[in-house]
Amino acid sequence: MSASAYALRMCGIVGYVGERSALDVVVEGLKRLEYRGYDSAGVAIRDDAGELTVIRKAGKLANLQAALAEASEADLTGTLGIGHTRWATHGAPTDRNAHPHTDCQGAVAVVHNGTLENFEVLRDGLEHRGHTLLSETDTEAVAHLIEEQYDGDLAAAVRTVCAGLEGSYVLVVTHRDHPDLVIGARRNLPLVVGLGEGENFLASDVTAFIAHTRTARAIDQDQFVELRREGVRVTDAQGTEVDGEVFHVDWDTAAAEKAGYEYFMLKEIDEQPEALRETALGRVDVHGRLMLDELAMSDEDVQGLSQVIVVGCGSAYHSGLVAKYAIERWARLPVQVEMASEFRYRDPVLDRHTLVVAISQSGETADTLEAVRHARRQRASVLAITNTVGSSIARESDATFYTRGGPEVAVASTKAVMTQLVAVYLVGLYLAQVRGYRDGDEIRSHFADLAHTPDLVAAVLGRMDPVRKLAREIASCERVLFLGRHVGYPMAMEGALKLKELAYVSAEGFPAGEIKHGPIALIEKGTPVVVIAPRHALTPKLVTNVQEVRARGARTIVIATDGDDSMVPHADELIRIPDTKSLLSPLLTLVPMQILAAEFAMARGLDVDQPRNLAKSVTVE
Repeated sequence: MSASAYALRMCGIVGYVGERSALDVVVEGLKRLEYRGYDSAGVAIRDDAGELTVIRKAGKLANLQAALAEASEADLTGTLGIGHTRWATHGAPTDRNAHPHTDCQGAVAVVHNGTLENFEVLRDGLEHRGHTLLSETDTEAVAHLIEEQYDGDLAAAVRTVCAGLEGSYVLVVTHRDHPDLVIGARRNLPLVVGLGEGENFLASDVTAFIAHTRTARAIDQDQFVELRREGVRVTDAQGTEVDGEVFHVDWDTAAAEKAGYEYFMLKEIDEQPEALRETALGRVDVHGRLMLDELAMSDEDVQGLSQVIVVGCGSAYHSGLVAKYAIERWARLPVQVEMASEFRYRDPVLDRHTLVVAISQSGETADTLEAVRHARRQRASVLAITNTVGSSIARESDATFYTRGGPEVAVASTKAVMTQLVAVYLVGLYLAQVRGYRDGDEIRSHFADLAHTPDLVAAVLGRMDPVRKLAREIASCERVLFLGRHVGYPMAMEGALKLKELAYVSAEGFPAGEIKHGPIALIEKGTPVVVIAPRHALTPKLVTNVQEVRARGARTIVIATDGDDSMVPHADELIRIPDTKSLLSPLLTLVPMQILAAEFAMARGLDVDQPRNLAKSVTVE
């Protein structure tokens, strides 16, 4: 695989055919996909004269809109169009490399998400056969290949071309000879259809068309879609029509707007109590027993489990680390937590007595999806925890736990992590219930504690003004350390990740007991050290660790439980959270670290929603 195939890439795609202005629909959809990260944008509109007009510009959508305003209105009056926001991989972010790309005759227009690994061979062949390619991209080759294969049947031409492509892709294609047809194709990356009346939509994310329809259909691996005004036809690689699941999106445009907040991230932090309530809602039956129908395993299969393996990337991996504590404590099952990007390469030992829990907010994380596929090949049962209905990981797993967090637009995950934590707690309690390691009263007690946490999170949110002030005070620091023990350790890693993502500073999370085994060398006078110290049996040991770093000049910022004064003599700054069971404390300690990172970044004049070099989902390995 080429080096560029490892880029962070989650471009935005919109396609439309209907009766209204395609330009308006496509540009509106691209605006709603801006959060995914991009560095150029473009559209192709089939006008009323039967010609394709392609306009594309490097930079933000404002540049494209300025170019559209200068174009002939007649050229842009049409009811079929495609659009794209690009995150550069092959070729710099220039006008020339922006999508859509066309063939030699300007008859075909193509937009593309993903990376074609054999594009150099394809380009060399095209140039040898007399084609002139004008960009540095892998995508342009596809337009010329379709030109060669096209004989009047656009869908057949796209299927033939895709058979020779290596890598990951979503392709959306239009042709000037077809006033009522847009073709889509996917391999490994998300593509979803929006189903309307007299109009239909294609997009990489339902957010692009949610203003027009909330009825959607996901396209499966190696499938092709023919989008027309009056209907949608989905086929396999041989052209045989296939069935698919239609689903309803249970949120609307208001959920994907800022609603007066300066940044989506700030809004999403405040939405966390409600997201927690929604995720826990309806999980107990009339007899007080926990229900987890999503697991789709018989009681006998659950009782026969020998191990659980949790896989995830980034924040999802940190949620998985908390899952280890909860499942081992409550269900007495051994749990391994793996970075999904490394999982299948070490040839893990799996069998039908293994439950693999795959955590991904988007349900499209490439490394996690490959881990799911590997696990299923080894006959393990796979449970997906995701926020996205119809996503690839959800469809390819044996069962799916949907977290009901609603749309999360900011790149740095907040409420997705919170709801993932609720999900892993519920999985742990359910396994304990079925395996008989906790009686009914204890399960109900733990669930009651969990159900109360949204109110506690809301209380924490009401205490955050001192944290905002503190963040502004330390915003000039270039290094911040995070320490924790037990479930505080994965939260230290999560706090450090948030600060790295948003503020571009050197931030690391460590088990507090390991500080003296090397990391203490990083401490200088004034170095901020955030200590996650909710009430726990290990608190006395944590006090010693705080004393160690403070003695070396650290500025200690301690997150501690109401009424616990053991840290008071050793904390330069004290952040209080309400009392709860120590195992559930990550739901509370997360909040001040989220606020700290966001305010730190804003004090440095940075874009909190779209950090540099990052995209919302990583959909290539």
